[in-house]
Amino acid sequence: MEWLTAPFEAAFVQRALWAGILVSVICALAGTWVVLRGMAFLGDAMSHGLLPGVAVAALLGGNPLVGAVVSAAVMTAGVTALGRTPRLSQDTGIGLLFVGMLSLGVIIVSRSQSFAVDLTGFLFGDVLAVRESDLILLAGALLLALTVSTLGHRAFLALAFDERKATTLGLRPRAAHAVLLALLALAIVASFHIVGTLLVLGLLIAPPAAALPWARRVSGVMALAALLGATATFGGLLLSWHLGTAAGATVSALAVSLFFLSHLASGARQRRRTLHPELGSPAAEFTAHAPTTRPNET
Repeated sequence: MEWLTAPFEAAFVQRALWAGILVSVICALAGTWVVLRGMAFLGDAMSHGLLPGVAVAALLGGNPLVGAVVSAAVMTAGVTALGRTPRLSQDTGIGLLFVGMLSLGVIIVSRSQSFAVDLTGFLFGDVLAVRESDLILLAGALLLALTVSTLGHRAFLALAFDERKATTLGLRPRAAHAVLLALLALAIVASFHIVGTLLVLGLLIAPPAAALPWARRVSGVMALAALLGATATFGGLLLSWHLGTAAGATVSALAVSLFFLSHLASGARQRRRTLHPELGSPAAEFTAHAPTTRPNET
């Protein structure tokens, strides 16, 4: 039992645990829609697109978080604008923004010889360096993410399964898409200084993808994804303490491992139910919960 509790007697590990839990919930709220809509590449592009803002902020002696917010806003606006260009596919636009923003960030970093440590922190994070002020910011980000997710749930749901139907229902899919991008940006900005941009997709994608076969409603996927993310945080911090490995990378690696375990277990359950049909269908009927009536416009 001491093996389990000893690491968390240290105050900085306790803060890391709470930070990881808060990030897990934020990423579950945004990551569920990313998984349902197949937007993993967009998430990766946006996470790397933070580099120019962070680099400029560090170069000017400012707060890197502010720079990340500015870069995220630019990426969100760019993806939204390019997505409305009829002759340009969304993937092409995202790819161009990804390469452009990352290249700009590398150019800015290359102008200074003092960015080695800062760039490493940007790429891989430092969950063990979380301060109490960071926890307050994460709590505020979680509150904002919950508000956006609650108010936009109906529009996000219709957008995820049938954009034309969302238009018919008067749910303004373009506006909903823009708000969803903002939610994704919020999750990435809140997470990058915890696990870094290279590892943020571990908490953003893996837990919702692992939860998907086991829940019948989107809200269930979000709740289970948050639980899996918190589990990965606890287990990752525990393993990194005893094995002497990088904490953020260990958390993300464990999150991805939980996805593969979930995939294997889901496959075994599917084969079992194929052999024994009386056990019932395992399919999660998400579409059964999509909006079917026009919302009140008053």
